[in-house]
Parts: sequence; C-alpha cells; structure tokens
Amino acid sequence: MKAYVYGANGPEISDVAKPVPKGTQVLVKVHACGLNRADLGMTKGHVHGAAGGVGTVLGMEWAGEVAELGPDAKGVKVGDKIMGSGGAAFAEYTLADHGRLFRSPSNMNFDEAATLPVALATMHNAVITNGALQAGQTVLIQGASSGVGLMAMQIAKLKGAKLVVGSSTDPMRRGRLTEFGADLAVDSKDPGWVDQVLQATSGEGVDLIVDQISGPVANQNLKATKVKGRIVNVGRLGGTHGDFNFDLHAARRIQYIGVTFRTRSIEEIREIFDEVRKDIWPAVESRKLQLPIDQVYKFADIGKAFAHMEANNHLGKIVVTL
Repeated sequence: MKAYVYGANGPEISDVAKPVPKGTQVLVKVHACGLNRADLGMTKGHVHGAAGGVGTVLGMEWAGEVAELGPDAKGVKVGDKIMGSGGAAFAEYTLADHGRLFRSPSNMNFDEAATLPVALATMHNAVITNGALQAGQTVLIQGASSGVGLMAMQIAKLKGAKLVVGSSTDPMRRGRLTEFGADLAVDSKDPGWVDQVLQATSGEGVDLIVDQISGPVANQNLKATKVKGRIVNVGRLGGTHGDFNFDLHAARRIQYIGVTFRTRSIEEIREIFDEVRKDIWPAVESRKLQLPIDQVYKFADIGKAFAHMEANNHLGKIVVTL
C-alpha cells in the first residue's frame, strides 16, 4: 500500500506492507487525514513520544471505514464509518485501537470528520477533565487560532464559560477568533495583554488558562490567572524552556497541570475518548462543535500540504484525502 514515510532523505510516498489488526485493533481504510503540528516536526525527523525517525509512517489523525477487525476488537463492524487518532495515519490503511475512535456522524463527510479527533480528545481533557471548567467561570486559551485552540474555545462556550479569551499573534487570525467563541482576542506578544485580561475580569484574572505556548508567556500567565486558579499546559509552541516565577506561582496558589498524550497508556486514552462520547458528543453530531477546513490536498500532493502548514498562514485544519 502507499504511505507517507520518513526515510533517509526525508519524507516521501513509499510502498509499505498493509498492516494486520491484532488483539483490540481495527484496520481502517483511510479516506482523509488531518495535519497536526506534531506531524510537521516528524517530517523533519523529530521524535514525538515513542514515534519518529527513519522508517516511520507519519500522521496521527484520520477518518475512514472499518476494513477488518482484530480478534478482540469490539464496538464496531466492517463497513462502519469512523474517525480517530493514532500513529501511521498517512497511508491507505492504518491500525487503531477500538477505544481510540469515534463513529462518524451521518451528516459529516470524511474530510470534515478527519479534522476532529485530536482536537476533541485533547481539549475536552484539558478544558473539562483537568481544567475543571464550570459554568460561569472565565478562561483564556493561549494559541487559540490553532485547530485545537479553536475547539477549546467552542467547548468552553458550550459548557457555559462567562468569558472566553483567545490569543493569537497573527492579526488576521486574531480578528476571526470571535467566530469560534472568543469574547476577547489578545496578542500574546503585546506586553499589554495581561492588563487587557485583568480589565476584562475586574482585576481578578481568569479561572483557567489552557496554555499551548508555554516558555515565553509563563510568568504573564501567572499574572493573568486568578488566585487559586488553574493553568493546564498542553503544548510548547513557544519553546520547551522559559523563566518561571515560583514565588508568584506560590503567592497566587495556582494549580499548574501538565497534560500530553505522549506518556498516556492505551487505557487512559480509551477513557478520554469515552468521556468525549459521554459528555459532548451530541454537540458534535449537531455540528455545534466543528472546525473549519482551510484547504484540502490530494495524497499525491501531501508535500504541498506540509509546505502550506509551515507557511503558517492558515486558519483551521489542513486535510489530505486518499
């Protein structure tokens, strides 16, 4: 089968063996894939969790249909339309654990379905499970113009957040954040953004920050968070290191929580997908929670899709179809 593989000379479409499902695995005939920032790093040879390097079939988000079941796979049957996440997605066929997928709603095509699994799982876990957002509270999403950021704002609004603040350093994208739930949009490179957040929250700061930037905004985040508030760190778009004011952290008694899928067991991931199904799936089926598609590329043009992502001029998801 055809797959997008990182080789000795970089990523390229190659012929690889079609995988065979074992245990609780499902073999998926892939129809569309969503691109993610981690994929971009892996096209340069970077490792993401345990995956990466020469010989790796790239990709982590897909939509398709069940082609075959492993002997212990449950909950789906051959022919079901599904979407999910996991390694080796950029291929004609991929494997998925039966607990790491969603049934695609009947009103959604494969391109649309491929935009959702990573964003839904990541941000429901960050905003609701770890962020403990309650109706009437206030939230700031750092890096809000990314696909997962747009989903985080929508989930916060769905759950009754009183004020949703989104950050983006790009003027065009920042200007569109209100379309996805932001009541206030700020530029995290503007030294005055913390004052804007404090002004919007009567000087208190937000109850919750979901932070995809980390390093360069760490201390500003502490200032923008309410006493006894929460910061959930889900990424490192701004770098893996930065100055951190431990005294300010202690003085404001902030809960600082780190989350990632890279160190989670399959049991933990199954639980996250189950929570999404139980808590917000009706909003997915009604299209209340959805992501815009910036551009769609054929699989043969997957290199162009990554060039478009690297140019960083898009809003929403970039999709590749097979």
